[in-house]
Amino acid sequence: MDRRKVVSSLVAGLSLPLAPIQLAAAAARSGRRLILVELSGANDGLNTVVPWANNRYRAIRPSVSLDRSDLITLDDQLGLNDALSSLGPAWQAGEMAIIQGLGYPEQNRSHFKSIALWETGGDGNRAGRNGWLTEDVEAMGSRFDAHGISLDGGMGVFASSSGLWLSFTSLHHLQTLSTANAGLGGTVSDSANPALSMLLDRGNALDSAMGQISAKIQQKGLGRHVNIDGGDLGRQAALAATLISAGVDAPVLKMKIGGFDTHENQRGDHERLLRDLGRSLAGLRSALKQSGHWDQTLILTYSEFGRRATENYSRGTDHGTAAPHLLLGGRVRGGLFGRHPDLEDLEDGDLKYTLDYRSVYQRLLAGWFGLPDNRFSGFEDASLDGLLI
Repeated sequence: MDRRKVVSSLVAGLSLPLAPIQLAAAAARSGRRLILVELSGANDGLNTVVPWANNRYRAIRPSVSLDRSDLITLDDQLGLNDALSSLGPAWQAGEMAIIQGLGYPEQNRSHFKSIALWETGGDGNRAGRNGWLTEDVEAMGSRFDAHGISLDGGMGVFASSSGLWLSFTSLHHLQTLSTANAGLGGTVSDSANPALSMLLDRGNALDSAMGQISAKIQQKGLGRHVNIDGGDLGRQAALAATLISAGVDAPVLKMKIGGFDTHENQRGDHERLLRDLGRSLAGLRSALKQSGHWDQTLILTYSEFGRRATENYSRGTDHGTAAPHLLLGGRVRGGLFGRHPDLEDLEDGDLKYTLDYRSVYQRLLAGWFGLPDNRFSGFEDASLDGLLI
């Protein structure tokens, strides 16, 4: 194996983001963690949290609108899509919050650009450079097994320049790194090429971290014994539960469920996706309750944007703006937060966002991880008061 192949393997398998030292210190003291769940493709919020009492809703969605019988009633105006019925116990227990109308100014409708904005804390006027969790501090020590772990391979939310951030889809590259370096007779580590030496050092650090994590899982004897329904997201949730129960120390985990770009024949596909989402999060909640980690965990969903208020000619919905998202955890004060967008006050057929999504980031950094002077301090919003216990 030559140097070119080693570099190619490293670039494919590594991510080099910055881990926040204050976040890590707070998480280390409290054992708190955040699990991010990306709803890739842009979830239709209007058919997730449904204004069933509003006649305008059915008028603009004659084919894809839901009846009250398709919903879990939340109050005298809104209902939750019954495909999420697995989350009913979390809602009844007051451990699930629905944060309504999330969006940002000058909405970008490109999947790639908008998800990058959500993951770096930007908006349609200005993009962020680093992941939204990583920009308030400069560096991270080595007290964790990993600062964050992506269970789906996506590393955009962890984007920065250093730290132990792992992607489970890059395990092959990490596991073959030592063999590749040994095959070069160890000459790469002593190379005059500082960039290559840095990559090898980073690769070895990540490889060592994976070894520590694997050892913890084996010591606990957990292996693949955790099973959670919900398709691929359920498998990611089971892995998250396994890592947490095994004592793997990482303050941030990330998962993803794809397929929400429902331009055509939306009803069936959207219900299937929400059913998998509900079962996966409900299963993860049950597993964490059983292992005693539920009170130290928050689960937050996010997506690049919502869908348009009016259905299209293919019985689907196109790229839109505002949407609700879910926050679950043992220390969440359940209920509806924020304000549902007004269907009588649309902008070019789109919902107007009623709450900047960065206010949620501010609340989590300040209220969960103990970072009141964070990057999003200017987005504090009183409508989120009482969100966390």
